[in-house]
Amino acid sequence: MGETMTLKVIGSGLGRTGTMSLKRALEQLGFAPCHHMIEVFQRPLSVPLWIDAAAGRPDWNAIYAEFGAAVDYPTALFWRELAAHYPDAKIIHSLRDPERWFESTQETIFAPGSLAVRLDGPMKDFFGMFRREFGDKINDRTFMVDYFKRHTDDVIRTIPSERLLVFEAKQGWETLCGFLGVPVPATPYPSENSREEFKARAGTLSRKQS
Repeated sequence: MGETMTLKVIGSGLGRTGTMSLKRALEQLGFAPCHHMIEVFQRPLSVPLWIDAAAGRPDWNAIYAEFGAAVDYPTALFWRELAAHYPDAKIIHSLRDPERWFESTQETIFAPGSLAVRLDGPMKDFFGMFRREFGDKINDRTFMVDYFKRHTDDVIRTIPSERLLVFEAKQGWETLCGFLGVPVPATPYPSENSREEFKARAGTLSRKQS
């Protein structure tokens, strides 16, 4: 394991809100590596640490030992605890239209048969964290859209405004870099993890987990 790092940026936005693009952007800006759900699959030994965190026994320093930033699930489930544990970290709340977010989740992370909704397999306890949040409402548009809005409201109400950036990918580098106090790159803002890209990668992961 490399040198222990301290999170400088915490993403409170839910999965499918441009989090993979934000991961790439933060890494390009020097906040690397940036944790994302994909790292959980690449580091299976971290799964028990996440299960412990969900049970109220977190070891955040162990989970994020190699990371300078964190976005996406499962980080977004623990934004409140992480904001307290890393008081100097800035919070970025990635956002998109709630209805479009719901539609995207139904084709990707919460699609029928996806790892997140399966009740079997080696990752079942890990993904139980999501079932704790959503129960049997994971495909219920009204419930999920309301959850999305309430999640955003909770973050905005809880995190001091000077520590928080509510961010949509279309705002691009200028808004993000202004908040983080870093120079604006000359390259375009990243565009990663379309529904098609997600489905291709998820199919590979699902076969490995079967």
